[in-house]
Amino acid sequence: MREGIKRRTFLKSALVVAGATLSRMPGAYAAEPSTGDWRVGEGVVNSTPPLGIELGGFHRAPGNERRIEGIRQATAVRALAMRHGDTSALVLSIDIAGTSGDVADRIRKRVGEAVSIPADHVRVCSTHTHSMPAFCYLRQWGAIPTDYLASVEGYAVEAAKLARADLAPAKLRIGKSRAIGASFNRTTNAYRTDDQFTADATDADRWLDTTLHLLHFERTGGKPSLLWYHFSAHPVCYADGLAGPDWPGLVHDRVRASHGIAPVYLQGHAGDVNPGAGDPWRGDAEKTAEAVHASIGRAMNGLRDVHVPELRIRSEPYGVDLDLERFQTWLRRYRDTPDQCAGGEWVDAGFAKDWYEGNSKQAREERVLSARISAFQVGEVGIVFHPSELYSYYGLAIRRASPMADTIVVGYTDGLIGYLTDPTAYSAGEYAALTVPKILDFPPFAPHAASRLADAVVDLMRRAAT
Repeated sequence: MREGIKRRTFLKSALVVAGATLSRMPGAYAAEPSTGDWRVGEGVVNSTPPLGIELGGFHRAPGNERRIEGIRQATAVRALAMRHGDTSALVLSIDIAGTSGDVADRIRKRVGEAVSIPADHVRVCSTHTHSMPAFCYLRQWGAIPTDYLASVEGYAVEAAKLARADLAPAKLRIGKSRAIGASFNRTTNAYRTDDQFTADATDADRWLDTTLHLLHFERTGGKPSLLWYHFSAHPVCYADGLAGPDWPGLVHDRVRASHGIAPVYLQGHAGDVNPGAGDPWRGDAEKTAEAVHASIGRAMNGLRDVHVPELRIRSEPYGVDLDLERFQTWLRRYRDTPDQCAGGEWVDAGFAKDWYEGNSKQAREERVLSARISAFQVGEVGIVFHPSELYSYYGLAIRRASPMADTIVVGYTDGLIGYLTDPTAYSAGEYAALTVPKILDFPPFAPHAASRLADAVVDLMRRAAT
């Protein structure tokens, strides 16, 4: 591992791995697409923030906050409405660093009531751009802008209404392509890639998922086609005071110019992944967008029809294992030797002092952190959702064990709980394992939390498939 990576002063959140409600084994459905009762609609609402509010994503000491000084590119709240017979679902993609579980629950409830969809069928996905605010507590990483949060909640409702009104019969096609040069594993130079991810692959190695998935909806009645894509890479190219979606915004403009369609981004398992080829370390936005755009073009040229005879939704709470013993060790360490808690996993002396004062008098007895995992079954395609910054291995492992022909694992959804890493991250003292819990003000996760969560998700998928 590269030691310098521990002191990455930008938000990365690890969260719980997503569950999949995937019913039936590959080959259970005919390959030809169909419209019939299957309808899809999209709504887009501009969400460009006001100047002066704090941005999330990078550490700034009190008095030196990183505030919006200008707008690099407009941001949006985008909604995808899906309906098959009596079953409806809605996915929101929001250009934001992240949301808390409470905020996501509130948005899901408001949206569900507004468009007559059960709240459990609504997903709130963050793109995790580091050039926007966050709607969750982040110690010295950017305050919650309450007025702007209220506005975005309203934009989500508006986008959902537009998507519902836009519903039209559609044919679904899925495409895949490896986006080489668009991402790298930022924790080590000795990582392996998804083309090497066999049945024998384990979390003893670090991995990188280079595969880009896209969902193309060809609609009837003169309605324009829709395109949603999934890729795993942090949007961290910019660290200045200009707000925007980061590299996904450049991809949006390139694809719209080349294909006449505006793509919508779903973030993947980016816990240990930065954009670009590795130099610069935070990624070059233009070069990343170029590689992702080329991958989308290849995927569009290889679209495969997906028959959609049904839409199934599953969503359930899951408790992510915490390590209270390690948490108590942190408290004792600061109490006894505060002068030794002034860097590394403690960020700096001011950050450490604030963390200790905020946690030393709290009674922490809970052994799990409540989170939500969900899954949509769309024909032979499974889309699973979780609220963490998952390390690459576990996203690949979920996909490997899925009973579906294709599975898309979406992170940063319905909350932001921090990283779910491999055990090595704890023994090596990595930022993701030891610093981010202090930023989010949670106890640390148990070293096995990611593995157990992945097992739970796979179990959920298998139960749904029987």
